[in-house]
Order: sequence, then structure tokens, then C-alpha cells
Amino acid sequence: MDKQISLNKNRLVQFLQKPMSEFTREDIIRFIVENDIEMVNFMYPAADGRLKTLNFVINDIAYLETILTLGERVDGSSLFPFISASSSDLYVLPRFATAFLDPFASVPTVTMLCSFFDKDGNPLQSSPRHTLAKACEEFTRVTGLTFECMGELEYYVIQPGDDSFPATDQRNYHESAPFAKFNDLRTRCMQYIAQTGGQIKYGHSEVGNFTLGDTVYEQNEIEFLPVPACDAADQLMLAKWIIRNLAWEEGYDVTFAPKITVGKAGSGMHIHMRMVDADGHNMMLDKDRKLSEVARRAIAGLMKLAPAITAFGNTNPTSYFRLVPHQEAPTNVCWGDRNRSVLVRVPLGWTTDRDMCGELNPGTAALKLDTTQKQTVEIRSADGSADIYLLMASLAVALRYGYELEDGLKVAADTYVDVNIHNAENAAILDRLACLPVNCAESADCLNAARAIFEARGVFDPDMIDGTIAKLKSYDTEEAERAKSDTALMQELVNRYFHCG
Repeated sequence: MDKQISLNKNRLVQFLQKPMSEFTREDIIRFIVENDIEMVNFMYPAADGRLKTLNFVINDIAYLETILTLGERVDGSSLFPFISASSSDLYVLPRFATAFLDPFASVPTVTMLCSFFDKDGNPLQSSPRHTLAKACEEFTRVTGLTFECMGELEYYVIQPGDDSFPATDQRNYHESAPFAKFNDLRTRCMQYIAQTGGQIKYGHSEVGNFTLGDTVYEQNEIEFLPVPACDAADQLMLAKWIIRNLAWEEGYDVTFAPKITVGKAGSGMHIHMRMVDADGHNMMLDKDRKLSEVARRAIAGLMKLAPAITAFGNTNPTSYFRLVPHQEAPTNVCWGDRNRSVLVRVPLGWTTDRDMCGELNPGTAALKLDTTQKQTVEIRSADGSADIYLLMASLAVALRYGYELEDGLKVAADTYVDVNIHNAENAAILDRLACLPVNCAESADCLNAARAIFEARGVFDPDMIDGTIAKLKSYDTEEAERAKSDTALMQELVNRYFHCG
């Protein structure tokens, strides 16, 4: 634990000498008093997928104790469309384990994420984060395992063109400066994310880069480490907030939009998943280091519910401009090993017994690591428009559903492919696979057809499902379909939903 604390970038962790998970109200007060903190911010997600902020000036200890203990009252109908204005008052209470020193505040400020409670003091059943918590609890109750996630956050940075060291169009993957222009911005974002408690795996430039007029678009990615799903969702929410704020300070624009223009790489938000037992062991591989039965059953659940999951992971018309063949985005319901044309990919794992490090670096002592911890499965359909909490909640439901399916192993076997399904010679394989929805209306229909599975055992609130369906149905389907063959109209829609999520 000492090593973890000594390297942790969160200022409160360094000061208090304890992990964030152990922060108490008294810890927060002590940090505020002894570090001359002048303000406290509460942040909480709304239906538009963005964090909202409530500011408090700290004038005395009694007031600080009050807001930390009782929270504050907010207007729920202004945050969520499915909450009526006639009964809209909600409480927001801070989660001390999320506290960090705000890197953007003009005066010293401690910021915390909050949860919603209803008038009776109960967790708001329809709130996205509580839905995720319920989904995870039910997953654990059925399986005895913990659901962990990590996200791949892709985004474009945009600025006026620079003719020096031009990057190769659509060949920006892992590019270095000076051909990649925003590596420094990305590493600063990573530094700030770490200061909020985010557990980052790595960052890099991504495939997409192009010029429209005199404007350069460069794609970047920050990928996280697997943590319990509620924490994973919190980290992604804060990361998007940080990336936008830092870009704004530097005079750039950024977007997490699924698609920018025709024929160029879109931005997804791939989610990696694993299941761990009570001792923290990853259960994705069996004793022979092959994909375990538990993992294959989980994949079966994803295969069954993938079309409905788009309702939470692909939430506006531009989402479906990305889900097209030959763009490293899925269109059909299938899975495979190391295959980027499928919906669910099993990434390359460290299953070899060779000491690659020792062979490459003679004289280096062998270090035995449990490499099975690194194995995940990745769903590739979601994008930056997603409601992160509801997306991960739907994945938890799908994994649990697959675990309970009597024919789960057969479903997994029937949907496995080991070829590029979009190649002409594999047309027969493609024909037998189910398709993902092609627009918001189809996505809404798929959710409605499967809603009983999501609502079972009180996980997804019916009002929230109704609200999700209504939002998807509110989009103009005919306009979105016309845009697929009308570049100008597509650009108009892209601009309309440019800052989604």
C-alpha cells in the first residue's frame, strides 16, 4: 500500500497518506482546513452525459460539515427528462472517495462526485450511476464475481492547419511528434486525470487524421486500467471533463463525436471487461490459459443483448454513421480472437510461457507475474455519445444474462468467427449473423423488445427505459437515412451533435 500511495498523483492521497477508498468526512475537512481550500464543488452526471457543477464557498466549519453531511437540493427535472417538474426535488450527496484538488479552479477547490437521493432519503432508482450499482450487485449475487471494466476514450483535437511535418492521412496510429501535433496535450490530460484518481493504462495518437478546408483533425486515445465498473464509469466521466477543459484553455476544440466526416475513422468508446473472484483472480481464462467457460457464457449474453445495448452506447443519429463496414467498427453480432471486424473481440493475451523480457534484455532477473490478470473481452460498438453509466449497466446485465442462459455455450459457439466478415469470400458467414441497428429508431425497438431483461430484479427503472426509448424515437429517421448519401446533410448532423456525451 505504501508504494501505491507514494506514486499516487491525487493530492489528498499524498496529504492524508491513505487510498481514496478510505477517505472520510473528517479527512476532507482536515485537508480543506490545513491547505487553505476556499471552495468545494459538487459534480454529478445528467441525462446529456455531461457533468454538472454546484459551487460552495467555505466560510466556516459548521457550514462545511453541513454540506458534506446533508448535501444539497437540486432540480431533478432540469437534469433528467423522465423526472416530472411536479416532483423534481432531489438531494445530491458527495462521495468522499472521489475527492480531488480541482486542476482548473482559479481558487483552491476540492471537487467531489455526487449521488442522487429521493425525497425519502433513498437512492434515486432511475439515476444512471445507481442503475449501474444495482446491475453490478445483481451480477455479483448471481455469479459470485465482480464486474470490472476499462474504457478506451477516443477523441479528435481540432485546430487551424499547420503545413509543417504533415501526417499521413488515416495513418496516425501511435505517431510521434512532430507528425502528431497533440501528444503534449494528451499527456497533460493524462496527468490531470491521474490527479483525480483515474487509473490510466496508456495514451497514444490514433488512426484518424485529416484536413477539412484549413482545419486539421487529429485523433487521440486514452485507455484505462480495469477497475470495478462504478469506478470505471466515474473515471471516464472525469476524463472527458478534463480533456475538454484543458483543450479549451489551450485554444483547441475537441469532440468525442462518433463520426466527423465520410470515409474517415470515427471515434468509438470500446469497453474491456473482465470478471474477478473474491480473491481478485481474473476468471476470463481457464487452467490451460484458454478462454474460460465463464467468459464464453458472458460473451453469449453480449451476443443476445448487443442490439439493445446500442440504445445506451450509440445515442444519436451520427452514431450509426460510424457503424459501417471497413471502418474497424462492427455491424454484425459476432465475436472472435484478435479480430477487429467483430462486435466482441478477445484481445491478444499474455498466454505464452516465454520470458520475452529476459530474452530481449540479457541479465535481467526473471519476474513472475500473473499474466492471466490482463485478459479481457472488448465490446466495440459504443461511442462517445454513450451514457457511460447506463452502458456499463447494460453490459453487466448482459454478462449476467449469459451466465444464466442454458444454451449459453452454444450461442457463443454459433456466433464465433475467425475471419474478416466483410471480405467478399465470407459473404455466407455474414448472411447468418444478426445485424446491429442501423439508426436510433431501430435501436429503440431493440431495447423495447428486450426491456424485461433489463428491468428484471429492479435493475433498470421502467421510467428511465421509457425516457431512453422516447429520446431515440424523437430523432428524424428519414433525415438520418438521407444523410448517409448526402455529405452536406451528414456534416450538418455532425455539427448538430458535435459535443455529444
